[in-house]
Amino acid sequence: MIPQTDPKAAYLEQQAEIDAAIARQLASGWYILGKEVEGFEAAFAAFLGLPHAVGVANGTDALVLALKGLGIGSGDKVATVAHTAVATVVAVEQAGAVPVLIDIDPVTYTMEPAALEAAFTAHPDIKAVLPVHLYGQPADLPAIQVLAQRHGAKLIEDCAQAHGAKLDGRTVGTWGDAACFSLYPTKNLGALGDGGVIATGDAALAGELKALRQYGWREHYVSDIVGMNSRLDELQAAILRVKLTALQRWNARRRAIAAAYDAGLAGAGVSLPAVRRGAEHVYHQYAIRAADRDGLKARLRERGVASNIHYPVPVHLQAAYRDRLIIGPAGLAETERAAREVLSLPMYPQLSDAAVEQVIAAVRAG
Repeated sequence: MIPQTDPKAAYLEQQAEIDAAIARQLASGWYILGKEVEGFEAAFAAFLGLPHAVGVANGTDALVLALKGLGIGSGDKVATVAHTAVATVVAVEQAGAVPVLIDIDPVTYTMEPAALEAAFTAHPDIKAVLPVHLYGQPADLPAIQVLAQRHGAKLIEDCAQAHGAKLDGRTVGTWGDAACFSLYPTKNLGALGDGGVIATGDAALAGELKALRQYGWREHYVSDIVGMNSRLDELQAAILRVKLTALQRWNARRRAIAAAYDAGLAGAGVSLPAVRRGAEHVYHQYAIRAADRDGLKARLRERGVASNIHYPVPVHLQAAYRDRLIIGPAGLAETERAAREVLSLPMYPQLSDAAVEQVIAAVRAG
C-alpha cells in the first residue's frame, strides 16, 4: 500500500543526523527552553526573513498565543474559514474570541476576499482576520491585508500547511502581524512529536509571546501577566534544526511530484489543484476534486493507494459547532461543496517516481 503520507520516511532520510542531535541534546542535561529552542527559533526566523520566532508546544497553542499577544480576547470577533483543520476554530474560542466564518474561493480553497469584505460590512467590529494557507497554497494575502488594514483588524496567518510557500516573491508568514506554524510530524517541517512556532517582525510582541508561553513570567517564578504552559521541547527543537536544513529541498520535491500528477492526470475526469498567480505552492497536500469522491477513494485503496479527505466535514457542520457559530453573509456554499469532493493523493518528499506513476494509473483506472 502506498501511504498518503509517511513521516517515518523523512526520519530515515536524515536518521544519522537526527540521532546525533538527539544524543547531543540528551547528554546536555538541559531539557526545557535552552540552547536547542533558541537555535531553532533563530534558524526558523532567518528562514522566513523575520527577526523573531517563538517556539511553543503545538500549532493550536501558537494560534491561541498569537491572538492573546495581539490583544484579541473575550467576545472579540475573528474572521476565519470553516474549510480547515478544526484547530483553527478551536484556537479562536480558546482565546475567548468569537469565530466569524468566511467562505473559500473554489479554485484555491483559501479565504475569499469578497466574502471577507461582506463580513466586515455585516460585522464592522471584527478585530482580527485569520486566513489559512491551505494545502500549501498561499491565501490572497494582498487583498486580505488591505481589507484588514482598512478596518483596523489584526492579521494573523495560519501557516500550518505552508512552511516555505511564497506569494509575489514574499514568504508566507511575513505578511501579517503574526504567523503561526504547526510542527506536527506530517507537516512540511515536522517534529517527531508535537510542536509549534509563532513568527513576527514585532520585538515587543515576541517578548509578550515568550512571557505568555510560560505562565506570564518575565522574571522567573513571577507572573507579570496571565499566561499558560506551552513550551517547545528541547528534544524536538534539536530534531527540527536538522530537518529545517532539508525543507527547501523537500518542498522542491513536493512540487516535482505535483507536476508529475498534473501531467499524468490531465483529462482523467478529476479536477486538479490550481496555483494562485504569483504563488510558490509547497503542496502539503495534493488535493483533487471528484464528483464520486468516496467511490474513488475506495477504488484507489483496492489498487494499493491510500488517500485522505482534508476535510470531510466543515467546522460549522460538526456536532460541537453546529448552529452556534457566526457565518458571514456570503454563506459557506463553496466550503460545503469542497468538503463533498476533495481527496488528497499521496504526497511526501520521499515518494518515489515509480509510486507516483502507480498513483496516476490508479486514479485514471478509477
